[in-house]
Amino acid sequence: MTQDFAGVVVATALPYAEDPSAPAGLRVDLERYAEHCRWLIDNGCQGVGPNGSLGEYSSLTDEERRAVARTAVEAVGKDGLVVVGVHAPGSHQALRWAEQAAEDGADGLLCLPPTMYRANHAEVVAHFEAVASVGLPVMVYNNPIDTKVDLTPELLAEIAQLDNVTAVKEFSGDVRRVLEIREQAPGLAVISGADDVLLESVLMGATGWFAGFPNVFPAESVELFTLARNGKLDEARKLYEPLIAAFRWDSRTEFVQAIKYAMDRVGRYGGPCRPPRGPLTQEHLARLDADLARAGI
Repeated sequence: MTQDFAGVVVATALPYAEDPSAPAGLRVDLERYAEHCRWLIDNGCQGVGPNGSLGEYSSLTDEERRAVARTAVEAVGKDGLVVVGVHAPGSHQALRWAEQAAEDGADGLLCLPPTMYRANHAEVVAHFEAVASVGLPVMVYNNPIDTKVDLTPELLAEIAQLDNVTAVKEFSGDVRRVLEIREQAPGLAVISGADDVLLESVLMGATGWFAGFPNVFPAESVELFTLARNGKLDEARKLYEPLIAAFRWDSRTEFVQAIKYAMDRVGRYGGPCRPPRGPLTQEHLARLDADLARAGI
């Protein structure tokens, strides 16, 4: 298993349709989701990532979560990657999601450390070892802001020894980590996980982008990533600078609402979120509108 997840893989937003019988009155709109996954691939993205934080995985029932992953696999087919999020409080739960993803045809897995417990180093390694035992390529996900567990370069060097762990989605926001990880775990692909440090991360050696805002403008995002990877810095910076204010929302608490709102603004369906996520405040909307205007939206 050598998948290093190079390129732009989009952490897909999840559309809902109003339905009084569904949780919070919102039914997962699988038909619309399939169309969105296909649109991202047709606009040059390398793959899609269902059931991530942007996909509101923690607000889904078990049945919905599996249906979302299956829908992505069917929509993408052999034209791109499907990297299924298997985040869970415990390794036994993450392992079950990983086994189901493998059964359903996923190309790889994205996995946080235990999500509701500040695990120690040995527990973190054991968590990823269980998930990796399924046999699919695993991208471990460092998000110390939400999990309170930091996958330091030293810890990643140990995790990288596990069979099938091939990449890390790095979301600490510290671009110095890219070189540190490459030094400590040279066989581990570093994937930029935060939109607002994309260019800086690629310049330091990140080979992929597990991205949020390409839900809004995928073709432009692929162009930006390609320019950066090819060392065309002046051209990349001209694209990046107008987008960076919008990209910063990817690192804020309201990132899901912001990206869905931006999708609505460009004629893609973003729609509402399930609780605990509520609507953006008027203050948020005013700031977001200004940031999107800088991006030409």
